[in-house]
Amino acid sequence: MEVKVLDISGKETGAKVQLSEGIFGIEPNDHAIYLDVKQYLANQRQGTHKAKQRNEIAGSTRKLYKQKGTGGARAGNIKSPLFNGGGRVFGPQPRDYSFKLNKKLKELARKSALTYKVKDNSLVVLEDFAFDTPKTKNFVSLLNALNFEGTKTLVVLPEGNKNVYLASKNIQKAKVVTADELNTYDVLNAVKLVLTTGSVKTLEEALAK
Repeated sequence: MEVKVLDISGKETGAKVQLSEGIFGIEPNDHAIYLDVKQYLANQRQGTHKAKQRNEIAGSTRKLYKQKGTGGARAGNIKSPLFNGGGRVFGPQPRDYSFKLNKKLKELARKSALTYKVKDNSLVVLEDFAFDTPKTKNFVSLLNALNFEGTKTLVVLPEGNKNVYLASKNIQKAKVVTADELNTYDVLNAVKLVLTTGSVKTLEEALAK
């Protein structure tokens, strides 16, 4: 499929880019997307949660009162989970939430996410660009030219560009990544996806294998 290429002022350049049907026009696989997003979010978890068990509580081990004859339930020491300040039963312990997925499944998920953006008319292709200075107003002007101001926007560059990255850093709903960093979650989390001619080529080379 052909998509018109725009410049950073939002005007058509007259050029068109051919998007691969095998990457931007497949039958989306929702389950692959679910697994890939689940893995991404799981990998973000620190897993440092911790609750003290009764053997880790600081306190006396003295038996509180005699075993029988009180009319109440028997009790051991003050560190019992039954008392305020006691240890917690089966509380959270530090753990690693990450898990692995097959490479082909992750590629299928990314292709499916990109296909959804094309179907929703949420994908725009710009000619390759760079900023001379890392000024926020340059990136704001770009978003305004595309009518994306106030919209969650993901800009994908073919390679790292420090000025473009820094210019976007203070904009809450904008994110800049390189093509090799692109993941399914970021694509779906953005309302608008902005690719450059260079990043289209990089993605097609990476996902066409």
